[in-house]
Amino acid sequence: MYILGVNSVYHESSACLVRDGVVLAAAEEERFNRVKHGKEARADNPDELPRNAIDFCLATAGITLAEVDHVTVAADPDIIAEVLRLGLPSPWNNREKQEEFLGKLPDIPLRFSELGFTGSFHWVAHHTAHAASAYFASPFDDAAVLVVDALGDDAFSTRFYRASGTTLDHVHSVRYPASIGYLWELVSVYLGFGVYDAAKVMGLAAYGDPTRFAAAFDRLAWTTPDGGFDMAHDLLRFADILYYPPSADTSGLVELVGVEPRPRGAALDQVHQDIAAALQEKTNELVLHMTNHLHALTGSSRLCLAGGVALNCVANQIAFERSPFAELYVQPAAHDGGLSVGAALHVWNHVLGQPRSPELPHAYWGPSFSDAEIAEELAQHPGLVVSQPADFEAEVARLLAAGQVIGLFQGAMELGPRALGNRSIIGDPRERAMRETLNHKVKHREYFRPLAPSVLAEAVDEWFEVGKPSSAGDYMLMAYPARPEKYAQMGAVLHVDNTCRIQAVHESTNPRFHRIIAEFAALTGVPMVLNTSFNDQEPIICTPGDALNTFLKTEIDFLAIGPFLVRKH
Repeated sequence: MYILGVNSVYHESSACLVRDGVVLAAAEEERFNRVKHGKEARADNPDELPRNAIDFCLATAGITLAEVDHVTVAADPDIIAEVLRLGLPSPWNNREKQEEFLGKLPDIPLRFSELGFTGSFHWVAHHTAHAASAYFASPFDDAAVLVVDALGDDAFSTRFYRASGTTLDHVHSVRYPASIGYLWELVSVYLGFGVYDAAKVMGLAAYGDPTRFAAAFDRLAWTTPDGGFDMAHDLLRFADILYYPPSADTSGLVELVGVEPRPRGAALDQVHQDIAAALQEKTNELVLHMTNHLHALTGSSRLCLAGGVALNCVANQIAFERSPFAELYVQPAAHDGGLSVGAALHVWNHVLGQPRSPELPHAYWGPSFSDAEIAEELAQHPGLVVSQPADFEAEVARLLAAGQVIGLFQGAMELGPRALGNRSIIGDPRERAMRETLNHKVKHREYFRPLAPSVLAEAVDEWFEVGKPSSAGDYMLMAYPARPEKYAQMGAVLHVDNTCRIQAVHESTNPRFHRIIAEFAALTGVPMVLNTSFNDQEPIICTPGDALNTFLKTEIDFLAIGPFLVRKH
C-alpha cells in the first residue's frame, strides 16, 4: 500500500512516500525549484503542489500517482476557516485575501485528481501531523509528545500529547496569542532580520547577556500553573506580522525594551545581542516548564519534540537534560518541511490502524545520482580539473588537514534544514580562521553564525559533555558544551559560549563521511570536521548541476562529488 504525504498549504512544501508503513522517499520542494521555502505563502496559491518533490517520490518507487492508495495533506480546511474568521494571524492582513485563500483550499484534492489520483484523500491537521512526524518516526512504543511552533490550523500554538501504540491523545494546549514561534518571528523582524530568520537570532543570542533584558521578557511571557505559558497580548501584535516583505508591529517591544528597531543592514550592537540572549533564555524557561509538566501529566520516560521551535538546539538540550525524561527523539525535519512525513505516517498508523512503522533510521531520503550522471554534468565544464583518487576518503582528509575548503556531494540528499555530510561544505575545525573564511568568503553571511562539527559518534563523549545521549545529536538538533581541555583544537566550530551543535556520524548510516572524518583524525588527532550546508544564500543544493554552480561562484577550493575530485584552474 502506498501513501503519499504532502505539505503545501503555506510554505516549506514537501512530499513523502510511504509503502506499507516504511518511508521510501521524502524531500522539500525548495531543493528542486530553488525557491526558498518552496514557494511564497500567498493567498492565491495554497493549491500549488510540490510537483517536483512528488515526482521524485513516485519515481523512487517506480509508480504513478494512479497507483497511490492514499494521499494526505497536512491541513484541516474547516478548522483553518474557523480560525481566520476569528481574526487569528495569517500571512495576509487583508480579509479579501483571506477569503481567496479559503476558497482555494478545496481545490487541493482536485489538483491530485487532475494528475491521475483515484484513491482516498485525507486531511491531517497541522499539529497532529507534527506530532505524528516525531512519534511514529521514533523507536518508542509510548511517549510524551510536545509540539511547539507559531500556530496550528486551530487557535493553539502548542499542543501536548500522550502517545501509545498507534494512537496520539491530545492532553493539553496553549492558546494563541501566546506563541513562542510568533515571538521569535517578531523579535527577528525587530532585530532587522526576516520573519524566517530565527536561526540567525539563535546564533546571535550566544553573544549576549540574557540578564540585561530579563525583566522585560518576564513581562512579555511567563509560565502558568497548568503547565503552559501566557504572553502580554497588548504588547505583542502577532497578527500584524507579514512575510512579504518582512514586517511587523514592534511598537510593543520598543515600549517595553526601550530600544528602537534595528534597520535591516545596520550595525549590530551589544544591545541587539542582549535582546536575542533574553529571548533564548525565556524560550529555555518556557520549554523546560512544559516538558516538566508533560512528564508529570503522562508518566512517560520518553519525550518526542516537533514543530519549528524544536529546531532550537539550545532549548532542546536544556528541556531534555534538565527534565526527568530519560530518552528523547526529534525528527530531523521538525519544522513544517516534515509535515508530509507526519501526515503519511498518521494515515498508516492511526487512520488505517496498521502496525507501528519502523524508526526513521537516518535523514537521507532525497535524490541520489549515479557516477555516470555526475560525469555527464562534469563534462559540461571542460575548464575544470577532474581526478579520481585511488583512496578518495584519504585524499579528501589530506586536503582538509592542509586547510582546503571542500564541497562534499555524495549519496542521497538530506531531509530537513541541516546538511549532514551528503550536501555539505567541510573544512578543518581546528583554527578559528577557517570559520571566518567560510562565513565571509564562501557563505557570505554574518560573523555570528556558528558552524557545526561532524564528529565520529564513538568520539562524542571524549570531546563533549553529554548528560543524556539522544539521536537528536545525529541531526544537529542538540547544543552540547565542549570539554574545556579540547577548546584549543576546535576553534572553527566552537561557538562563543563554548558549545557546539554537533552531528554524531555513525559508520552504519554514512560510511563514506565517517571514513573521511576517521582519516582526518588519523592525520590530526581531531575526530571531527567542520560542516556547513552546501549553499550560498540559496536552498541547499540538490543535483550535481547545483553543486557545480555553487562551487564555481564561491571560493570553495575543491568539489568532492561522487568518485571525482574537482578543482578550478
